[in-house]
Amino acid sequence: MDWQGQKLAEQLMQILLVVFAVAAFITGYVLGSFQLMLFVYAGGVVLTTLITIPNWPFFNKHPLKWLDPSEAEKHPKPQGAVTSVSKKKPTKK
Repeated sequence: MDWQGQKLAEQLMQILLVVFAVAAFITGYVLGSFQLMLFVYAGGVVLTTLITIPNWPFFNKHPLKWLDPSEAEKHPKPQGAVTSVSKKKPTKK
């Protein structure tokens, strides 16, 4: 799954869970059944899981292009600026 696919999966998960929560609440309120409300929401969670967790092809529309190992050796990793300056608190005498 690429980066855009991960973002899409996260957005789909949030939207679907909210939609199923609202639908479950309305169903439970109209029919007066807490048990039915929980079943509707549990079904929504299962459906959301089946949509967002597997690596479906529409989550892989923007694959990353990796460098070949020989090409990566030509470009060394950037070295971070190492500053080891110790700051001492002044002591009062």
